[in-house]
Amino acid sequence: MREPRHAPVAHVVRGGLVEGVHYGSVVVLGADGEVLLDVGDTEAAFYPRSALKPVQAVAMVRAGLPLDGELLALAAASHSGEERHLDGVRRVLGQAGLGEGELRNVPDLPFGAGERDAWIRAGRKPSRLAQNCSGKHAAMLYTCRVNGWSLTDYLDPGHPLQRGIAVTVEELTGQRIARVSVDGCGAPLFAVSLRGLARASARLTTAPAGTAEARVADAVRGHAEMASGRGRDVAALMEAVPGVLSKDGFEGVQVAALPDGRAVAVKVSDGAERARVPVVAAGLEWAGVERGLLKAFAGATLLGGGRPVGAVTVVPPLPAPAGG
Repeated sequence: MREPRHAPVAHVVRGGLVEGVHYGSVVVLGADGEVLLDVGDTEAAFYPRSALKPVQAVAMVRAGLPLDGELLALAAASHSGEERHLDGVRRVLGQAGLGEGELRNVPDLPFGAGERDAWIRAGRKPSRLAQNCSGKHAAMLYTCRVNGWSLTDYLDPGHPLQRGIAVTVEELTGQRIARVSVDGCGAPLFAVSLRGLARASARLTTAPAGTAEARVADAVRGHAEMASGRGRDVAALMEAVPGVLSKDGFEGVQVAALPDGRAVAVKVSDGAERARVPVVAAGLEWAGVERGLLKAFAGATLLGGGRPVGAVTVVPPLPAPAGG
C-alpha cells in the first residue's frame, strides 16, 4: 500500500507548447500473457472502479444469475440512464419478483449529460434506478433471490454474494485482493493491480463458449450501448475494433481485451477522461490493432478562438496518435 509511481502518459499541447501533463500507468499484455509494455507502476494496488464490473458479473452468472444478452450487459454496465437502461433494470427486478425499493445503491441523476439535463428539466429528483450502477445492483439482488440469500444486506462484504465475487476477482486477476473499500454506488470495491485487471479481462475474452466468462464478454460486446450509452467512447471503441471487450471506470480507468488475449489496462492518475481515451487507443495500437480503426480515439483537439490550436497527445513509448 504505497503511492503509485506513475509516469507521464499524455501531454496537453497548445501552440506547440506542453501546457499540461497527465500522469498514469499503462500495461499491454500479449496473447500469451507476456507483458509487452509497462509504463508507470502497473503492480501497485489500485481500485479499478467500474472497470471491474464484467468480472463481478461473471461471479453472479457462476452463482446462477439467469441473464443473457442485453440484460446481462446491463448487469456489467455503467449506464447513461437512457429509458432503455431504466426499463432494463425494471425488467431484471421484475424477473426476480422485486421492485426498485429493494435497490441499495445511492440515489443519483442519470450519468449521461443529455439524459441528466432532460431529467432535471422534467423536475425529477435523484433516484436509485437512474444511478449508473443500478443494473449491477439489480443483478446482485436477482442473484441473491436465486440462491435464497438475504436481500437487505447484499452489499455487506461478508454476504455470500460479495464473498463469491471476491473469490472470482482473485481467480481471474491471479492475485490476492489488496484492500476492500466501498465504491461510489455503495458496493464493495476490491483493490488489485493494473496487470491483474488486464489479465482478468483477457480471461473473459479467451474463455470457452458457454462459460460464465464468455457469456459476459459476448453480452457486453454484443450490446455495447446497453453496457454504457449512446455516444459513449467505450461503446464506440467496441463497435470500431472487432471483438474487443472494453470497460471504463471512474478516476481514469479503462481496460480493453482482444479475442486472442491481448489486453490493455490504463489508469490516469488525475482521473482525466481526455487522457484516458487516447492512452487506451495507443495501448491497443501497441498491441497490434490497426491504426485506422483507432483514429477516432486519438485525442481531443484543443481550440483557441474557435479554431484548432493543439491536442491531447500520448507520450512515448506509446505510439503517436493516428493523424497526429
